[in-house]
Amino acid sequence: MPTQDYKTKDGKRVPGVTTVIGRRREAEGLIYWAWDCGRQGIDYREARDAAASAGTIAHAMVEAHVRGEPFDRSKHPADLLAGADSAFRAYLDWREQSRLEPVAVELSLVSEAHRFGGTMDMVLRKGDVLYVGDVKTSNSLYYDHLVQVAAYALLWEEYHPDQPIRGYHILRFAKSHADFAHHYFAELDTARRMFLNMRQQYDMISELKKRAA
Repeated sequence: MPTQDYKTKDGKRVPGVTTVIGRRREAEGLIYWAWDCGRQGIDYREARDAAASAGTIAHAMVEAHVRGEPFDRSKHPADLLAGADSAFRAYLDWREQSRLEPVAVELSLVSEAHRFGGTMDMVLRKGDVLYVGDVKTSNSLYYDHLVQVAAYALLWEEYHPDQPIRGYHILRFAKSHADFAHHYFAELDTARRMFLNMRQQYDMISELKKRAA
């Protein structure tokens, strides 16, 4: 998903959810990964592109399906499509069994209260109950994935206080083989509090960086 500018009603640019979370980590993990690739004699750019492969294609298939748009298969090699197709079928099976339906797709919102923005993959509904839905291409589930979907719930509820989020569905495709996994969380109160803490730290880090420059 391309980088997007988020602005409050007063025209001030504010950070996105992933930017706030990323500031906490900075780039240490990526730096180490690139160094480790070099230590093993691997071109990190080739490793990065290979890691994107089947899982990224499956992710794109889901996004097209949710938007009701056709998926362009012509841009991808047949061997990668085979793995992506298998993962996509697993997603369709989950979708049928869960009976969850999207009520909002790629919804961009900006919090006036906490001054951050975000674009949610999906808001899902089953009966009268609403859930945040998020699609990841990752070999594992990480704590920051939980923080991210919790932040999306904060955004949604600021605009829809009478329609609270009651759970979180994270749909994950492994990078290389596109294995499909579903993770469900009934509540993420700690993750909500952590994101708001991160949001405060984001401004403090920015201020201290200016002083240290």
